[in-house]
Amino acid sequence: MRLSHHFGATLREAPSGAEAISAQLLLRAGYIRQLGQGLFSYLPLAHRALTKIENIFRDEMDAIGGQEMTMPVVHPAEVWQATGRWYAIGPEMARLKDRKERDLVLAMTHEEVVTDLCKSEIHSYKQLPQLVYHIQTKFRDDPRPRAGLIRVREFTMKDSYSLDLDDAGLDAQYRAHYQAYFNIFNRCAVPAIAVGSDVGMMGGSLAHEYMYLAPVGEDTLVLCKNCGYAANRQIARFAKKPGAPEALKPIEKVATPHCKTIEELANFLGVPKSKTAKAVFMIAGHEEEKGTREDFVFAVIRGEMEVNETKLANALKADWLRPATDEEIRAVGATPGYASPIGLKNVTLIVDDAIPASPNLVAGANDEGYHLLNTNVPRDYTPTIIADIAAASDGDACVNCGNALYTSRGVEVGNIFKLGTRYSAAIHATYRDADGNEKPIVMGSYGIGSGRLLACVAEEHHDERGLILPISVAPYHVHLVSLAGNDAAINDAAERIYRALQAAKIEVLYDDRAESPGVKFADADLIGLPIRLTIGGKSLKAGGVEMKRRDQKASVIIAEADLIARVQAEIKALFDEIAARVVEVPFK
Repeated sequence: MRLSHHFGATLREAPSGAEAISAQLLLRAGYIRQLGQGLFSYLPLAHRALTKIENIFRDEMDAIGGQEMTMPVVHPAEVWQATGRWYAIGPEMARLKDRKERDLVLAMTHEEVVTDLCKSEIHSYKQLPQLVYHIQTKFRDDPRPRAGLIRVREFTMKDSYSLDLDDAGLDAQYRAHYQAYFNIFNRCAVPAIAVGSDVGMMGGSLAHEYMYLAPVGEDTLVLCKNCGYAANRQIARFAKKPGAPEALKPIEKVATPHCKTIEELANFLGVPKSKTAKAVFMIAGHEEEKGTREDFVFAVIRGEMEVNETKLANALKADWLRPATDEEIRAVGATPGYASPIGLKNVTLIVDDAIPASPNLVAGANDEGYHLLNTNVPRDYTPTIIADIAAASDGDACVNCGNALYTSRGVEVGNIFKLGTRYSAAIHATYRDADGNEKPIVMGSYGIGSGRLLACVAEEHHDERGLILPISVAPYHVHLVSLAGNDAAINDAAERIYRALQAAKIEVLYDDRAESPGVKFADADLIGLPIRLTIGGKSLKAGGVEMKRRDQKASVIIAEADLIARVQAEIKALFDEIAARVVEVPFK
């Protein structure tokens, strides 16, 4: 491709609002352009890079038995209603009507659709196992798109779906995906780790997220350097210290004026926060076919801890949570700032599992300016639910080895889910076993977004001058720069080498523009192709063509007669470096 005819200009400065380095560089280098909030056009450079990423997806899915197909972007509402997700998912699901007033959905994901297909295509145990995948557009009306391609509303995702007879088959396909995803990330030169995660709106029994550790990420990961424990903070566990053993003391009501916070209460009474019981009030929403059911939730956790809302929602089996208002708190008989779990009725009372192991805690008295000393579970109140609802933090003890945990930011670049029969049972996608019994198909779901992965490649591989793309992802392998000006001999040499590179099937972007050397070199660095070849008066005098790798400072002069073989060898060496990254990863 001649740069003089290339569609997409480079920019000296990134547009305002592009905060993430990947967004800045992809915009400046002419890979992407923003159309609207969370909506991007992918120009030819990005299209070529994304095609390479998606072909890596295909390689790894085909290697574990996948069959590529394509499913629609627009879905009839009925399949989403059958699984309940029509009611459970909020405004991030784009709903619309056709001309006949039938409800439709813009695809967020395709579990419902592939399960509906199973009804017509899978009938017997002899047809299982199966693995199908597609690479398709998705839309989620995210309220906070940000960081360029890292968080968008419209995106392309590879999602695959395993179909099995039983849990053993699902285990095998899940583990195959676990390794295949590491292969994908390593082939794209993106260092990723797998962490345990919340199943969220997908449902099922187990999920892993693949995380690229970077400050631009929105997820908080909880990690242990000693034993390798890794989990999203949404579900991370930690070893909680039980309270010191002591005899249960009688409840005592004491005046605690102006002590509405745990900090104020602990300071006033001269006790550690761990001797207090913090009250958190939420409204839990349950989306049902007949409408939304809201429950008032009184959550109790030790004062030095924070409630993890994902754990809380999972323990309550709630579709969503929101903080309760002071009016709603008073309506159940509690007093904001001085609330007590003792004596309340018609509330869902959930306590963290550290509370029963912590005797004689200070709690509210449901009386303005007063607290109760020495409250105990179950002597003084009986919880509706006891569960781990605490958020892990830096310095907490690892649940596996006891060493201190630490947190890091991460970008979710892929996820895998054990769905089980959550969708097949709802949509009645079944098979007949060897004895003629009808059973639901056991399913898994596995997704990677190609645009987000490209953004992470850019986050990982750049310097102050621009992108440094790995050979496996770069839109072209070679950036050919002609410094001919008005020199016919240099121009002829450049044209001759361009044709030779094309004839050798080497992917080349040829800068034949009438621009200054400074502009051409700056654009070459910005675009970030792996190998730059420069033809000018100096290189010809030195005996040929200057070759420089984008990730190295040194350059060499290659005789024109040797150039094609040398470039091919360099490309092979770069691909060998990528291949060396692909290693077996233990399943955790």
